[in-house]
Amino acid sequence: MIGSIDSIESLSSYDGPGIRAVVFLNECHLRCKYCHNPEMWLKKNNNITSDLLVEKIKRFKNYLLDNGGVTFSGGEPLLQPEFLISCCQKLKEVGFHIALDTAGVGIGQYEEILKYVDLIIFDVKYALSDGYKKLTGKSIDESEKFLEIANKMNKEFWIRQVIIPEVNDNQEYLVALSNYLKKINNITKIEFLPYHKLGSEKYERLGIPYPYKDKKEMDKETCDKLYNEFLKIYL
Repeated sequence: MIGSIDSIESLSSYDGPGIRAVVFLNECHLRCKYCHNPEMWLKKNNNITSDLLVEKIKRFKNYLLDNGGVTFSGGEPLLQPEFLISCCQKLKEVGFHIALDTAGVGIGQYEEILKYVDLIIFDVKYALSDGYKKLTGKSIDESEKFLEIANKMNKEFWIRQVIIPEVNDNQEYLVALSNYLKKINNITKIEFLPYHKLGSEKYERLGIPYPYKDKKEMDKETCDKLYNEFLKIYL
């Protein structure tokens, strides 16, 4: 089985529990206005087999098998389901913990993929359908379909929400987010991430207009304050 990946980060401490290998798969159907990986929007030529990828990851197993594991990110890893399933099957045979960093907007085979996934790191784009469409250019429906299946399988979730000035940094949105997350059964961690422009230079190199060129960044202190306000509503 052959897939298209952008890169592999061998030793990450951010993308799931413990020390992890992170595999960034190409292609994403969303066009989030704050996206910092536009170079992964399109699927490039297939460039690695699942066997070779697993062999590369196994080189670090002494670090990764001790409370760490492998995280598939992107892009959107759900858009390469056959390749993802093949990789996860082989990694599970070795005993790796597998996390999936996703917005839930794939092309199906979710039940088969999630058989091998221990943790879903779910990127909430926007908790309401109208705002979701404005922010990503797509309907929220596919994401909702994925969540419904993952819920039925009682998968563990970590939640990540980017906080953007004048978009979702208000009390009304915090209430909507709380209501949205209460539909997910097994959330063990919620993170608010302050919006930044660290990926904006990639747009210039690719000749793509950056949608939030004039948007101010979110400062961490304000983001932390909003997170504490959110917890009062959610808990």
